[in-house]
Amino acid sequence: MNIVNTKKAPAAIGPYAQGIVVNNLFYSSGQIPLTAEGTLVEGTIEEQTHQVFANLKAVLEEAGASLETVVKATVFLSDMNEFVPFNEVYGEYFSAHKPARSCVEVARLPKDVKVEIEVIALVKS
Repeated sequence: MNIVNTKKAPAAIGPYAQGIVVNNLFYSSGQIPLTAEGTLVEGTIEEQTHQVFANLKAVLEEAGASLETVVKATVFLSDMNEFVPFNEVYGEYFSAHKPARSCVEVARLPKDVKVEIEVIALVKS
């Protein structure tokens, strides 16, 4: 088991790792729209989703994986009414490669953000 830690994504804000690699699978912690410096990206669901993907790409890269090796994504939205604009941005990152996905509305997310995404990905050998 290897713990993933990169300065290109926000540091964990609690007792958890940015991600863990076990065998050839990477499990990310949920990424919210914080910059690597820890600044919250406020604004639209689209702006927040782009930042979440910047964070996911950074931790995936550090783990030896990429968006193209993601096998499962779990998405948490604070308002399912924003699913369509969220999904348009999501589709920019997963266009040819489409991993399995769950998407749920939750009552509240850390720092009252609009979106959080976690992924499971294959690590390139």
